[in-house]
Amino acid sequence: MEVVLLERIERLGQMGEVVRVKDGYARNYLLPQKKALRATKSNLELFETGRAQLEATNLERRTEAEAVAEKVNGEVYVVLRQAGEAGQLYGSVTTRDIAGLVTEGGMTISRAQVILDQPIKSVGLHDVRVALHPEVTVAVVVNVARTEDEAERQARGEAVGAEGERLAEEAEDAALAAEEVFEDEDAAQAATDELEAAVEEVAEDQSDTPASDDAEAEEEKTDD
Repeated sequence: MEVVLLERIERLGQMGEVVRVKDGYARNYLLPQKKALRATKSNLELFETGRAQLEATNLERRTEAEAVAEKVNGEVYVVLRQAGEAGQLYGSVTTRDIAGLVTEGGMTISRAQVILDQPIKSVGLHDVRVALHPEVTVAVVVNVARTEDEAERQARGEAVGAEGERLAEEAEDAALAAEEVFEDEDAAQAATDELEAAVEEVAEDQSDTPASDDAEAEEEKTDD
């Protein structure tokens, strides 16, 4: 089916363009959402008649969306969900969930404005796009965690779940290995100190020892 777009549609076209789409997509989304009209002769004439008004309305809405975007872009929304040890959720976080979070945060949006290629099914930080306007899209972060503490750790950039446990174990092993190295170095230093002390003690004893018997005998011979 050919339709004329009444607004910009991502990956489809700009306002006023005539494009061919699948019949189901047109009937179930574009036409009922008033995002397009069938590209009939009468509808094309109707669009051209009201084009100036459509463009003015679009500009006004885009300006409003841009103002909101400055406040929302980069915002982080926390979602608490149950998950297994590996971080896989028992369920998923959908566009409906994200729309609810953003709305609770003070900006009303619909699930259709949330651009999500596939449902979120694991804990972690997930980048999600939100279309405030056909020409204005912002990026928000959905922090999915099992607990508030885990969400805070993720926000600080710490690994959690199985990966976090693995990194923690590696860090602990490294710390233990470092302690053993220091202990070995301390033991070696102690042995060195003991050896040096023993050498010094022997040297002192030798300096305090009287002349040997052979030396005394040699003196007696000389006297005779």
